[in-house]
Amino acid sequence: MSWASARRRSYFLRQTTAVVCLFCILAIAPPAQAQPRRYRPAPEYLQLGKPDQEEGKRILQEFRQRGFYGGDYYLDFELRVMPRRGAERTVPGRMWGSRTDLGPISRVSVAPGVKGQEERLLIQNGPSSSVWRWKSGEGADSAQLSESALFDRLADTDVTPFDLELSFLYWPEFVFEGVSKMRGRPAHTFLLYPPAEVAAVRPDLTGVRVYLDTQYHALVQAEHIGPEGKVLKTMSVLDLKNVDGQWIVKSVDLRDEATRNKTRFSVVGAAVGLDFSRGLFEPGMLTESIRPPASDRIRKVGP
Repeated sequence: MSWASARRRSYFLRQTTAVVCLFCILAIAPPAQAQPRRYRPAPEYLQLGKPDQEEGKRILQEFRQRGFYGGDYYLDFELRVMPRRGAERTVPGRMWGSRTDLGPISRVSVAPGVKGQEERLLIQNGPSSSVWRWKSGEGADSAQLSESALFDRLADTDVTPFDLELSFLYWPEFVFEGVSKMRGRPAHTFLLYPPAEVAAVRPDLTGVRVYLDTQYHALVQAEHIGPEGKVLKTMSVLDLKNVDGQWIVKSVDLRDEATRNKTRFSVVGAAVGLDFSRGLFEPGMLTESIRPPASDRIRKVGP
C-alpha cells in the first residue's frame, strides 16, 4: 500500500470514528427539551406503620361535605397587614356566604366604598371551584380568574383568591399522614398534591399539608410546601367565636415564610341564620353594590 493510500485510509478511519462517537453521544445524552423531574414531597407518617388510607379518605370526604357555616351568613372583617419592616395598615372587607349544589359560595368585597381600590370576588368552593373578580377602574364586567390569577395578592396583602377558594382541600390526590398535635389538640393530617393545571402555573407549589381538628372537624392550619419540602406560606386559624349559637372563624393568620410578612384576617361583626336571594351570588351581580344586613342583625365580634 502506497503512503498516499495509507494516509487516505487513516483519514477515513478517523472521520468514521468521529461520526460513530457523535452518534454514541447523541444516543446517551438527554434531549435538550427534557425537563427535570418535578419534586414531590414525601409523606411524613406520624405513627408506626402506614395509617389507614381508606379511613383517611372517609375523614376528608366527610369534611368536604360538611361546609363552613349553617345557613346564610354575613361578616364584617379587617385585613391587618403586618410587614416584618414598615408600618402596619388595615384594609376593611365584607363577606356574604351561602351554599349551592356545588358547595359553599361567598361574595367578598375588599376596601368597599374606597374609590379606585374596591375589589369584589365571587368564590365558588367545592370540587369544581372557580373565582370571578370585579375591580373598580378595570371595566364594567366581572371576569372569571385564570389559574395564574388566583395567586394575585388582594389589596397588596398576603391574601390571595387561592387562599379564599381553598381548592386544595378538594385536590383528588392526597396521602393521609395520621394524627398529629396542633396547638395542643389532635388533628388529622393530610398531604395533598396539586393537579397538573396548578403545577403548570405554580411549579414551586409542590403540595399543601392540612390539619383538621379531630373533634370539631374544622381546618386548623394549612402549609404550602415548596421545593425540597420547604414551607412557603402558612395559614393558621387562631380562634373561633360563637355568634347566636353558631361557631364562626374569628381570626386567621397568613404568613409568607420567605419575607416573614403577615396578614391577619379578623372578623369584627357577624350575622348568621340569614336568607339571601340567590341572585346575590351571580357573577354578573359583582358590578352592583350590595348593602350589608340591618345593623341590628350584626353582632359585634370583640376580643
